[in-house]
Formats: sequence, structure tokens, C-alpha cells
Amino acid sequence: MDEEYDVIVLGTGLKECILSGMMCVDGKKVLHLDRNKYYGGEGTSITPLNDLFKHFEKDSSADLEEEYGRARDWNVDLIPKFIMANGQLVKLLIYTGVTRYLEFKCIEGSYVYNKTKIEKVPANEIEAATSGLMSMMEKTRFKTFLSRIYEWNGETFSGKSSKPFDITSKTSQELYDEFELDVSTQQFTGHALALYIDETYKGRPAIDTVKRIKLYGDSLARYNKSPYIYPMYGLGELPQGFARLSAVHGGTFMLDKPVDEIVVENGKVVGVRSGSEVAKCKMVIADPSYFSNGVKKSGQVVRAICILDHPVGNTNDSLSTQIIIPQIEANRKSDIYVCCISSAHFVCAKGYYLALVATKVETDNPEEELQVGLDLLQPIKEKFVSVSDIWEPVEDGAESRIFISKSFDETTHYESTCNDVLSIYRRITGTDFDFSQIKLHDENECNE
Repeated sequence: MDEEYDVIVLGTGLKECILSGMMCVDGKKVLHLDRNKYYGGEGTSITPLNDLFKHFEKDSSADLEEEYGRARDWNVDLIPKFIMANGQLVKLLIYTGVTRYLEFKCIEGSYVYNKTKIEKVPANEIEAATSGLMSMMEKTRFKTFLSRIYEWNGETFSGKSSKPFDITSKTSQELYDEFELDVSTQQFTGHALALYIDETYKGRPAIDTVKRIKLYGDSLARYNKSPYIYPMYGLGELPQGFARLSAVHGGTFMLDKPVDEIVVENGKVVGVRSGSEVAKCKMVIADPSYFSNGVKKSGQVVRAICILDHPVGNTNDSLSTQIIIPQIEANRKSDIYVCCISSAHFVCAKGYYLALVATKVETDNPEEELQVGLDLLQPIKEKFVSVSDIWEPVEDGAESRIFISKSFDETTHYESTCNDVLSIYRRITGTDFDFSQIKLHDENECNE
């Protein structure tokens, strides 16, 4: 370890692994350390099932295999998130070459909670025509809205009457008003199609909303079931894929390696100490758990991992699904996210399902805040609840050359995760990542 590296990466969470992979591909000499004996950091996958009970300090003395099948058939992600089939993460996985180590499966359904009912998210004109979310007149307006978005070529954007509408200077709210969409339609469009986490986006340029909806539609078009995919055997496969990639590029991964000191001289990082060993470096990339200073708490997330022996109701018996509950439907400031996967993804024993309900904490009773989502999963065989702090850096790292990621948020998709990765990449290199250099091909094809 007593060598000099271009980059030392601390933690094997997905963000750190992606950035490590990008640095390797860019020709940097990378050392990747994790204090834990396992990959994935706070978002690790736990196997066997007994270890999940131990992790949450629940009694596992009973014969779990008699109840839940073989313990080693379970690979439980602590923070499950779905991947947009045509999104930024897929492109980054292709760029780094990690897709060669992974196999994906499509998520079968994408739903939104509306007026106590679960409805399929209408992402094209055909689905809009049959959706229970809108009246007949509203369906016509929404179909026109979608057609304009999908016709957008990156330059001119037509309004309701096909006249030019400036999406760069006008806001998302003005975009909705242009097509006379009602409040309910705006809710599921902004939160379940554009995947915004709050209402502040309505005051920002409409072009961002147009791009997000177009991404959703493009991702859905790849497999027609939903816009989301998920790696077989769970998210734990992702950091292990990056470890293989690192080895190919001459990088080094070291688990169970304590980090005792981040060595800084004249305000700039120069190395990392573990015991008596010091590895010199030009920069450090790390998850926030490696710092007591330089980070601030910005909130909390409450999550409930649930074991079910049935599919989620009103989802056409889907083996996997995503459900977004917009905050207005639960009388909250933050959305509630529900996702479910099954033995079809090799993450649990046959006949079982793993579901997650998550949201940002707003009260002194976090678990209660999940109730609307938990009600959709009943009956629940077992439930594991956690409350996690959200940490973020207080500085951009330009001076210290220490680049700290944010904690995972409450969403059950990776779009905000990728935004953080790309923000760090920009701060490291001084330029935006050039997606045009990626040759998209079928490496991310998934099993139907």
C-alpha cells in the first residue's frame, strides 16, 4: 500500500465504484479501500437470510429455512433502486465496461398512487387513452402534451396549437398551463414520469421536465413493460463488477482495510493512512461516512424492507413493480416510494417477494410516515425498519482535492444518484462528462 496513486477511493458504495471505474477507464492509477469486509457500503446486499435478521437485531433462532426456504437463496438489498433502461447509469456502466459482468431483468410495472388507487403510469398515447387517472377531456390534453414532448428534436418545441413554445425560458408550470393540464395530471407527470422529488421544479425551466419525460418514454420503449431494469442477484453485483473492472485496469481493491487518517498538507490531501501504512495520492473520492468534519446532515430517510408471500395488489400480479405516491396523495411534503422484486430476480426464495417502502423523514414518528405505502403491501410476513441520516459535503473539493458524495436519498431509482456522480466528475475534471463518446449497444439487454 506504500505507493503513490492518482486517486484513492474510500468506500464501495455504488457512487464511489462508478467514479473509481471512470477514473480507471481514464487511465488513472486507483486504490480502492473499504473498512468493511463486504462490498456496497450502506447499500450492500445481505446474504444469507439469517444475516438480515441479525443486521436488524431480530430474533433468528427459529428455523428460518422451514419458513422462508433456503437461506442462501436470499440476496436482500438494503437500499434497492431501479435503473432507467435508457438512463445515465446504463450509459456509465457501458462506458466503464461493467455491463459485461452483469445480467439484467426488466421490471414489470410502473405505477402511481392516485385517490387511494394504484394506476399504471401512462407514458404514451395508447396508455393515456385507457388510463383511469384522467377524464376523457383530460386524456385528450395529456395525449397532445406527450406527443409534443416525444416530437421534440432538441431544438424547436411546439405548444398546444403547434406554435413555438420556448421551453428554455418558460417554467414547467407554464408548460403545464400551455396544455391546460389539471393539478392531478401535473402531480403524476412531475413525480412518476419526470421523477421529481418535490414541487420546486415547477419554477425552473421547462426543458428539464421535457428531457426527463422523454427519457422515461425512451426507456419504456426499450422493453415496453416499464422503463426500469434490475440486476439479477441484486445490486451487490454492481460493486463486484467494478472490482473486476479495476483489476483489468491495474487498480487495487482492498476490503477490511481501516482508514485511520486522511493526510492533508497545506489544505490539500496528500495521502491516506491505514495503521502504519501510508498511500500517497493526488485526490480522494469518498462516501460521507469516512468524515466527521467537512459534511453536514441534511435530513433523514426511513425505509421498511418487507418480506411478502404474494405480489403487490392491483399490479396485475407483477413479479416486480415500482409505485410512486406523490406527496399530495399522502398529505406530505415528500413522496413515498414503493418497489418490489421477487424470486424472478434471484433475490429471494421461490414464491416470495421483497418490497421496500421509503420516504424522507418529516415527523418524530418515521415509521408512521410509511403507512400509506405499507398498506399497499398487506399482509406483510416480516418487516425491517431503519432510519438513516442523509449527509452531504460542505465544500466542492476543488481546493482540498477531497471529493465527498452524498448519502443515498429516499428514491427507488438511480437518477439522483447519477446526478451526484456527474457533479463530482465535473468538480474533479473541470468539465462535464461527455456522453457522446459512449457507443450505445445492446450490452444492457435484459431478460424479459
